[in-house]
Amino acid sequence: MSRAGILIASLTVIMIASTVAPAFAAQMEFRTWVEPNSVDEVEIKFQRTIIINYDEGGMLADELRGQKVAKTFSLTSDDPGVIELRDRINYQLSQLDSSATITDVQIDYDTKLTGRGLNTSVDYKIILTMQITNHVLRESSSGSSGIVDMSWRGLMVPGEVTVNAQGIPHEINLPISFISDVSPGLYNAIRGSEAETLLNNPIMDASGIKNQPLGNWHFLFDPTGINVDAAQFGLSEELAGVVWSSFTMGESSFREGIQTEKEHEATFTTDKIYDLRTIESADSANIFFAGFANIDVLDNQEVVGVYPEAPEGYATTSTGEFPVMIIYGMAGMAAFGGIAIFIVSEKKRKGDIAAGNVQTGIDPSQLVGADTSTGSGG
Repeated sequence: MSRAGILIASLTVIMIASTVAPAFAAQMEFRTWVEPNSVDEVEIKFQRTIIINYDEGGMLADELRGQKVAKTFSLTSDDPGVIELRDRINYQLSQLDSSATITDVQIDYDTKLTGRGLNTSVDYKIILTMQITNHVLRESSSGSSGIVDMSWRGLMVPGEVTVNAQGIPHEINLPISFISDVSPGLYNAIRGSEAETLLNNPIMDASGIKNQPLGNWHFLFDPTGINVDAAQFGLSEELAGVVWSSFTMGESSFREGIQTEKEHEATFTTDKIYDLRTIESADSANIFFAGFANIDVLDNQEVVGVYPEAPEGYATTSTGEFPVMIIYGMAGMAAFGGIAIFIVSEKKRKGDIAAGNVQTGIDPSQLVGADTSTGSGG
């Protein structure tokens, strides 16, 4: 293949890839002040992408090319369907032996079908913003830690979830439902195939977050709030005097292993065989606790014990108990190394000048013109 052909092919691949939105699976964000009877907020974002390839064309390709359909809405607990979803989530939490209760739910739904020359993608995104309570099992006191239940973090909602937006019912949890609604031809082609089975897997599934033990998550301790100089740098009164602990999952590490995308493939047949893929990135989560947190087990369930302050003499900030003094020492060594390199370079530069080995540019008086082809404007 010529260079021009390779360049065109590469640009085509880049353009196609750039038009397909990334799928990030379940992403959870949670922050708690570890106060009894408090109501905290947890957000879980579910994303999945479906790609239907038709490189060799076909009747379905002709139907899908150029199609652009979107469905977007937000709903609160004013909708009976959202209330039913809240109750189903609470039932799932009880099955996880969690004491936590969801009191309120907001749904942000955004799904798009985009037909292109070689493929069609369907991008699903559901954001659940929930108010959670009863997750703080015990308040911290002198000599004892507060205890936070974290068994709820792996919630999964099976089956259909139907809500009403502007008086119209929408099933939002099964990928096949959106396709049947906006593209009947594609739905009829998929129906009864292994691809339909794949598209009946629920979108609202954060079980991967529960399956990763908290002990494998990356731990970070932030004592900024108790730094004597914190107030000088604009730290809010709400955060001043408070230390924070965070646990993060979703990174490839020795603890969590290699995190890879979750891909599933299936085929369906109409006038010809078509390939279908579902793509999700590895699940990820960030949880924050006001205080110094550590992982514990209570009644065979993982919990987080939280102290208002770090234990005396604790001099680490992250997983692996890496001492702060070593970090400072490494930074100091890097600084000394930079200074040494600068001194050596400066000494060499002065030596080159003394020896007359100074590099200069071309004297403008030595520049000459040259004729070019008419194709280049000459």
